[in-house]
Amino acid sequence: MSNERRKTVGILIFDDVEVLDFAGPFEVFSRTRLVAGSDSRRSDDSAPFDTFTVARTHDVVTAIGRLKVIPHHSWTDAPVIDILVVPGGFGTRALLNDERTLAWIRDTAARSSKVTSVCTGALLLAKAGLLRGRRATTHWAGLDLLASIDPSIQVQREVRVVSDSVVTSAGVSAGIDMAFTVVESLCGRAVADETAHYIEYVPKYQNAV
Repeated sequence: MSNERRKTVGILIFDDVEVLDFAGPFEVFSRTRLVAGSDSRRSDDSAPFDTFTVARTHDVVTAIGRLKVIPHHSWTDAPVIDILVVPGGFGTRALLNDERTLAWIRDTAARSSKVTSVCTGALLLAKAGLLRGRRATTHWAGLDLLASIDPSIQVQREVRVVSDSVVTSAGVSAGIDMAFTVVESLCGRAVADETAHYIEYVPKYQNAV
């Protein structure tokens, strides 16, 4: 598969981002192949996605647990993003009042074909006005805050993944299921199931609402 045909998956990272929020979807998208089997993962020949991290600058990002991450791209040099992933973590709280971050999310979302969030990344999407009037979810500890940011959001409190044009997911590990929901929608159930088998994960993406 040529690079021109691959969809780009840009995963926003920032200080105090939750590790599995970004690493889980990164694993799913970067390991997805249109040709089954372990050998197909040795190259990108049948990869439908080009997956990368993106941050405000190229500086090292310190995630939850003090994990140090070097972003692939900064906001200024990132390729066009087809699928935007906004993860959560304690770092989202400061970004709720960071207009530069919110503006980047709005601008990137406007050019993307699909916008997604993991955990409290939904708070940033809500603050950016991207969840207005939609069904959405977030980490259980952030549900009330999500509702207060934008009362027009139909907050879903007992589900793992919500797909209402924008795809949101509950906390931390639910981002893996969110990613599989997207893979299934774009590549079909067989590719999603085979990818889940490869990474030895039992997904719950079939329960997305």
